[in-house]
Amino acid sequence: MTIFGKRLGEYVEFCKPFLVLVPIAGIVRLAVSLGGAPNSTAKWISVTALVGIGVLYYSVRVHTSGFGGYKQLLVISVLLNLAAQVVIIFGIVLAIVTGTPNIYSAPEYAFGSDGATWSHAAAHLFIGTTAGSLGPWIIGSLALFVTKKVSRADSKIKSLA
Repeated sequence: MTIFGKRLGEYVEFCKPFLVLVPIAGIVRLAVSLGGAPNSTAKWISVTALVGIGVLYYSVRVHTSGFGGYKQLLVISVLLNLAAQVVIIFGIVLAIVTGTPNIYSAPEYAFGSDGATWSHAAAHLFIGTTAGSLGPWIIGSLALFVTKKVSRADSKIKSLA
């Protein structure tokens, strides 16, 4: 499958470290929660923060490596967010099926209501995958814009020397 001129495998290879780290963090967060730790402890393992850090990192790297630009960064943002959403949705469904609450079904992460519901899982499936991809991409696009400006200015200085 080709997306914006690159094969899906190229995107996966390019952002593999964070594609591995994001679900690992999500699984560890779930395990800590299911292990009996309070949510105030488990919340320090933040999948959202890791996705954000990854998108910011790739905002710089996508330009400096010559991998692409804004369109390629969008695909990377979607992939990282999907890696997170798969674990989050699994955690919600696990709470629904087993009746055992976990950090992903906690009311504080479900707008104050019971998070062990199919509507919460569906919200992550539809809203989480879109807004959760576009939000980081917009911020990453700003970082990419700055990276392009700074690297252009740097190359102009080098050409004058």
